[in-house]
Amino acid sequence: MAPGLIVYLVLVGCGLLLTRPLRGIIAGEDEVNRGFAEGRTHDWNFATHLMSMASDTSTVVPVLLVSVLLMRWIFRRWAEAVTLVTAVALQETVFLLVVFVIHRQRPDVPHLDPAPPTSSFPSGHAGAAVALYGTLAVIIGWRMRNVVLKVALLSVLMSLPFLISASRMYRGMHHPSDVLFGVANGIVWVAIAVHAFLPTAGQPRPFQWRVVRPRLPDDDRVDA
Repeated sequence: MAPGLIVYLVLVGCGLLLTRPLRGIIAGEDEVNRGFAEGRTHDWNFATHLMSMASDTSTVVPVLLVSVLLMRWIFRRWAEAVTLVTAVALQETVFLLVVFVIHRQRPDVPHLDPAPPTSSFPSGHAGAAVALYGTLAVIIGWRMRNVVLKVALLSVLMSLPFLISASRMYRGMHHPSDVLFGVANGIVWVAIAVHAFLPTAGQPRPFQWRVVRPRLPDDDRVDA
């Protein structure tokens, strides 16, 4: 309860600063959005659309459910699954509570996605990407023994939050500071969830494929 309240109050405080006393000082950050908007192309529009979809609710929920079921099956326990659900759920909860209080206008450029005009701070897509893919990266990095597969998966999972954050700015949906605080919100909840559940849960049972051979009557026979 206390960590959630602290994170919430910090984000609300930063949001109030960005939308009021610091509004004129940080107005220059919108040059990033204008630069992206001026360089838009059909191919990049399509690519960033796919990147944004990777942290849409319609994507996060199925990926979360499938990941939970797979981890429960592989590790034969709930620790990893609970860690993932906790990070994603609490990040989303704090994000929604902050957006309810902070009404920041989106960047003054054409927007490529439909969304409420005053829900810019913080970036929910960036936070969800860090919470989901970041937690998966931590679990895979800790549990997977196949080095080649581990490096490949970690490369993808750790790249996704950066690509998604950049796509949200490209598409005119968030200021750079929105993305920064969205990422920070995700990182905090990944750290809290991992600290709360993974270190104290014990080692999982090893996951191995095993073929069970039917027992035949002759198996008990001892040759003279």
